[in-house]
Parts: sequence; C-alpha cells; structure tokens
Amino acid sequence: MLRIAVPNKGSLSGPAADMLHEAGYQQRRESKELRIVDPENEVEFFYLRPRDIAIYVSSGRLDIGITGRDLLIDSGANAEEILPLGFARSTFRFAAKPGTAEGIDDLAGKTVATSYEGIVAKHLADSGVDASVVHLDGAVETAIELGVAEVIADVVETGTSLRNAGLEVFGEPIMKSEAIVVRRTGADAEEPKVQQFLRRLQGVLVARTYVMMDYDCRVEQLEKAVALTPGLESPTVSPLHNEGWVAVRAMVPAKEAQRIMDDLYAIGARAILTTAIHACRL
Repeated sequence: MLRIAVPNKGSLSGPAADMLHEAGYQQRRESKELRIVDPENEVEFFYLRPRDIAIYVSSGRLDIGITGRDLLIDSGANAEEILPLGFARSTFRFAAKPGTAEGIDDLAGKTVATSYEGIVAKHLADSGVDASVVHLDGAVETAIELGVAEVIADVVETGTSLRNAGLEVFGEPIMKSEAIVVRRTGADAEEPKVQQFLRRLQGVLVARTYVMMDYDCRVEQLEKAVALTPGLESPTVSPLHNEGWVAVRAMVPAKEAQRIMDDLYAIGARAILTTAIHACRL
C-alpha cells in the first residue's frame, strides 16, 4: 500500500485535498483525522504538518508527500521534487528600509531575519555572501523596527504589508515556490504505484488547463479551423449529415477558449461549444 503524506492545515491543505479528490482518492471527512485508508486505490494518507512532510518522506517511513518547494528546501531533508502541482505559488524576496541595500552583495556583514532560515542561509552561501541569519516565526517585518535585523526575507505577494511597514523589496527573487510532490532522494523512480499516483495528478493538471471544444464548419474552411484547434495530436473530424459540413472536436487551452471561439466564428464555424474535462490521461 502506498503511504502518502498530505498537509493537515494551512494554504496547502485545502487545494491538496481538492486535487486528490479530483484524482479519485478518498479524503478525510473531519480535520481531526490524522490518517485514513483508501483500500480501493491501495493508498494510506497521513495528515501532517507541512513543514514536517519532507522529513518524514526522507526517512523512508512514507513513500511520497505533498508539500511546498520552500518547505522542502528549508528542511534540508534528503528528499527531492518529482512533480510541481501549480497551486500555493509564492515568491521569496529580500526587503529593507529604502537605501539599505540594492542587491544581495550589499548584505555582507548584515543580519537577515526570516522564518525560512534554511532557504536564506543556502541562498547567501551559494552567492558567496557572508551575512547572519536570525530565525523568527510569524511576521518578520517588525524585526527591522525593533533592531533585530537590518534586512528581512519573506514571502511577497502584493508587497502591501511591506510598504505599510516602510520597507521595500530589492534584488532578484530568492526563489519561487509552489506545491510539489516529493520523494526520498534516490528512491525507485519507476515504482508502479508511485507512477500511477503521478499520472492521476498529471491528469488533474491537464483537465484544469484544457477544455474540450466542439464545433461545425464547412469542409473548405477545415484547414483554417484545424490551424486554430490543432489539439494534442490532431482533432477528431467527422462528416455531418448535410453534405459539405464536418464536426470537429479538439482540446484547447482553457485560458484561450474565448478567443479561439471568436476566431472560429469569424471563419464560418457554428455550433461552437466548450465542455469541462474532469479527468485525463495523455
């Protein structure tokens, strides 16, 4: 039975549970449940603190887990990323009072406060910068005001909270994070149960990215229509009862669907419709 770690709370928890449900796996009914078994799919789920998941997976006690790229790197665990999941995206940046620094080289000899000591220490070391790192939990913006550090490193979305604290971001991003699937470094990459799990999640990602588009068009306009909707391999084309007309079906990127519908209509296609894809295997 495949043993999988899942975030028990926080911004990763809900989207991870939704994705697993879409992939056909049972999920817990109550937030207090720490373990459930899905016998039909031969999977056992363990609901753990997101920060601990990479450590559990690296120990070999659990086969794989869902966590954040930031948490994997920060943990220093002997685990590796095997699939990005496209949610819980975030960017890590340095910030300080205006005039403090313009780039990472200006941090030499300074103190940086952060909740992600492992990420920041590694980034500084990789950049050859000798600076001190102070670990703080929770909001780190006050570290500068209280004199604990000259610089902070934190997740930046809009930057509003930093500006409200009189701070500004500088330099290149430290890293970009998102939810990922991790496994122990060196584990069997072709293990069948793991591969099946990854295929299911990849199917969910594709289903969320594409829609199925159907439409009718004149035969003489077919090549132009197919150029607009090439599909993954090629579209399905079927003759209609009325001579000279065909029905076309193809997967198209969801974010481009409205534009493609406009372009198809402009060349004479009619009865254009899209439907959601709930599951997929490529």
